[in-house]
Amino acid sequence: MGMKKVYVIGDSISIHYGPYLEKYLKGFMSYARKEGVEQSLQNLDIPQGANGGDSSNVLAYLEYKLKSGGIDADVLLLNCGMHDIKTDPVRHTRQVSLEKYEENLKKILPVVDKLKVRLVWIRTAPFDEKVHNTEGMKFFRFSADGINYNAVADRVMRSNNIPVIDLYTFTVNLGDNLYCDHAHFHEHIREKQGAFIAGWLTAYVKIAAI
Repeated sequence: MGMKKVYVIGDSISIHYGPYLEKYLKGFMSYARKEGVEQSLQNLDIPQGANGGDSSNVLAYLEYKLKSGGIDADVLLLNCGMHDIKTDPVRHTRQVSLEKYEENLKKILPVVDKLKVRLVWIRTAPFDEKVHNTEGMKFFRFSADGINYNAVADRVMRSNNIPVIDLYTFTVNLGDNLYCDHAHFHEHIREKQGAFIAGWLTAYVKIAAI
């Protein structure tokens, strides 16, 4: 039995805490993520490369991985939601409606099951609504939507016995001075997030006997 492997699919928040997660998992688990980090960093608000994007993109990517040979990992660390709640400032429509988000999550689960990896869900992190929703932004995000979409994901995961890492509450509990812009975190916050997830994962792998 070799070292267990984790594979990450998530938004730019996961790209930012990723190096710290990899660092703190050394000796416990090997780390990999959706490819294309350099491409994704060109614009964190536009999902490309390593950025998983919204739930529709994640579903399509997982279906592609299933058809193309699978994912070489024991645990799949997954999140989507931040891009789903993008809101058109004029039409006030979400990029992915709450109902479609739930539908996508329910479709994701059987695909992951066929990939034969253990799914761990990460709750979507908070963001600074006041800084975010200013004139000139191409899209808005509302904190209430973040809470509602997290609640839907909680329900779907709970009903399917999928473990959940509560990154949202952990990050909120870190206090003030969290953000370096409208939605992304200062370096010291990213490090704490990576350490928190690494600690959760190392304990889970032992307890679940993966």
